[in-house]
Amino acid sequence: MKNKAIGLAVLTLTLASAGVSDDVGFVSLFDGESLAGWTSIGGKPGNWRAGRGLLVTKGDGKGWLSTNRAYGDFVLRLEYRTGPGGNSGVLIRAPHKGDPSFDGMEVQILDDGAPAYKNLQPAQYCGSVYGVLASRRGQARPPGEWNALVVRAEGSKVTVELNGAKVVDGDVSGHPEALARHPGIRRKAGFLGLQSHSEPVEFRNLAIRELR
Repeated sequence: MKNKAIGLAVLTLTLASAGVSDDVGFVSLFDGESLAGWTSIGGKPGNWRAGRGLLVTKGDGKGWLSTNRAYGDFVLRLEYRTGPGGNSGVLIRAPHKGDPSFDGMEVQILDDGAPAYKNLQPAQYCGSVYGVLASRRGQARPPGEWNALVVRAEGSKVTVELNGAKVVDGDVSGHPEALARHPGIRRKAGFLGLQSHSEPVEFRNLAIRELR
């Protein structure tokens, strides 16, 4: 029994060291070189480009880049990098019609320290479920550095991790006051997306694990 337990412990340590425990069940959403699997919705033509492992928006006008598949419950992980004043978002359970930030949900990406954003509402800062669940601030890295974002959506519960720290852990159904402006909090499934706002933003290492 003792030898068996030791063997199991060694196996667990080996898998963890290899990164297997973190990667099991995740599927890449980006081939690193093209927009295959994605569709541009709105915005100016040519606003999105892909190559060398990066998905990049020029931030040239509104619009967003949508997955071709819809998802319900999932864990999504990615990395992003903005410049000074950067503004973008990760869209979840969004429809192709309407405003995905309101008719779906948006996890905010923002350079919180930029002077232009000093007077925002709490649920408008980086990591927040925009307009619904406010994030715990202070976890985003400075402009020019890569940030790791993990979003888990399971039923009406949403958690957000930013650079390894949990910044949102809430239930959108517990915010009826937001429903009139954010009907998307009722959606059980929809497309995932990356928002183009007003500044260039880069994304990489996008992967998803579906739940249930």
